[in-house]
Amino acid sequence: MFLAVDGEASGKVCSYQDVLNYLNLSKSNELFFMTRPVKDHKQATKVSLELLLYAILDVREIDQTFIPYVWIVASWQNEHIRWEPDDFCGIKTVSLPVEVLWKPDITIEEMTEKDKAPPSPLLTIHSNGLVSVQNDQVLVSTCRMHVYKFPFDIQSCNLSFKSVVHSVNEIQLVHDTHSSEDTHTMMRTQYEWLFINMTVTNKTVNMFGLKQDVLIYTISMKRRSVLYIVNFMLPILFFLGLDLASFLISDSGGEKLGFQVTVLLAVTVMQLILNEILPSSSDRIPLIVVYCIGIFGLMMLSLLETILVLYLMAKDSQDNETDKEDCNKQDEAACKGEAVRSVSRKQGSSSQLMEESQAFEKLSDELREVVKALTLLLDSRKGEGKPGYWTRVTKTINKVFFTFYLIAAIVFLLCMSLSWNNTLD
Repeated sequence: MFLAVDGEASGKVCSYQDVLNYLNLSKSNELFFMTRPVKDHKQATKVSLELLLYAILDVREIDQTFIPYVWIVASWQNEHIRWEPDDFCGIKTVSLPVEVLWKPDITIEEMTEKDKAPPSPLLTIHSNGLVSVQNDQVLVSTCRMHVYKFPFDIQSCNLSFKSVVHSVNEIQLVHDTHSSEDTHTMMRTQYEWLFINMTVTNKTVNMFGLKQDVLIYTISMKRRSVLYIVNFMLPILFFLGLDLASFLISDSGGEKLGFQVTVLLAVTVMQLILNEILPSSSDRIPLIVVYCIGIFGLMMLSLLETILVLYLMAKDSQDNETDKEDCNKQDEAACKGEAVRSVSRKQGSSSQLMEESQAFEKLSDELREVVKALTLLLDSRKGEGKPGYWTRVTKTINKVFFTFYLIAAIVFLLCMSLSWNNTLD
């Protein structure tokens, strides 16, 4: 039972059932739920849509999926419903089960999964014949991602509303102008993405020879890039700094080579993580990929330079060992010659020859002592003097390559910074 809503004393008592009885509205009356609620079939039913965005739950780049939480309010005119509120104690609206009345078959083209939450079981009818229904939905929809500017990208995803079977002559979609204005105030949580704006476009398309009205809501959003800068871009930049610092490590051992290989593998792991984030169907190579490949290339060149330096130093040490072996062989030959000469001297029968040989041997011993002293002096000076030829070459290579490496790294980072700034503009 319902009393008069104006608060004035009245003896008349009204109920919602009185309104339904007046309208002859029941499930058995096929007039209300079987066909479009128009008196002339040539007249189109105008369906007003209002989309309220409550939250951007997720944006999956790898499978290009957009998941928003929205409220959808649809309203249309039913020409079979009308009553005077004054005749029914001021009753202006009545809530009914959705099965009782006809509803437009509106669908979202981009939606890939049906919302698991049950739809609203009720709709509302107004005294002027307006019927409205509202539902909250978690939409899993497709969205073409443009990740060239990642992680400083701005994405735009569409939600296209259209009828399934009705043409533009039967159902016309109209945008409620209040929805885009109220979206900023309706946002509850934004997570990784920041909402920018929402635009609405109304157009007519030809689907399988049938012209239909389509209402497209375009939601623009910007990614929060701080976490990607701190967790991804800066670590790779630190690895580049470590590779530059490896030039301070001595080339004599294998520590420098092992250190550079470790740093290079760390950058490879970061690239694998990036590969799991970005979609493989991107039209252009993202700037973040160019950033990783460029740093990886610089570090690989540094590793190849270290391998070349170690090879040249090993070659220099091999030459020194060869010279020592030649010297040892010459000393052995000289010893053998002295032994032979001493035996021949002992077998001489002439005393004159023995005297001469003894004098010559004495002279040769003195000369040998002088040569030996000169050899020791030269060896000592050689050990204290300059290193081998290839060792001196490697020092020059290290200086030249370090200068080139430092300049190339600075120029590359500046170019990447300018590229990202241009895309942001």
